[in-house]
Amino acid sequence: MTVKLQIEPLSRTEFSPFGEVIETEGAERFTINQGTTERYNNLSRVDVLSQGGWPQISIFRSQPRPQPIRLDLMERHPLGTQAFYPLQDRAWLAVVAKPDADPLDPSSLRAFRATGQQGVSYARNVWHHPLLVLEPDSDFLIVDRGGPGNNLEEREFTRTIVLATG
Repeated sequence: MTVKLQIEPLSRTEFSPFGEVIETEGAERFTINQGTTERYNNLSRVDVLSQGGWPQISIFRSQPRPQPIRLDLMERHPLGTQAFYPLQDRAWLAVVAKPDADPLDPSSLRAFRATGQQGVSYARNVWHHPLLVLEPDSDFLIVDRGGPGNNLEEREFTRTIVLATG
């Protein structure tokens, strides 16, 4: 049996149970650098210091999955947040499981379409699917936890779940 998961637009309100949306719209902003730069301030919290961790910045270059997009597994990071911000103005997808729910139960899943000007920061312990992009060579700036300890848990789906992208 195949389950089709509907995709909804990403918004701060709808995503708040899972973490934070990173975007300039509605952000605190002020001018710096002798008036040449506008700073959008405090867009997301970084929670990575538990058990001797530190913040690390990476770039992921991702490729689209075959259509229809099939969800293979969910993952979470128990020791820190994980933020994704696109470096190109390209739409992309974020799939999460409702808090305190079985991440493999299709009824616990929500799928969001982010614009190329929106990122997300998954809260600690939020089950989410690995990065899902819609165009080749999509680059993302990632801020997450480096350091000791097991900060990755994965669970594979036992049924077929596809995203309703069309």
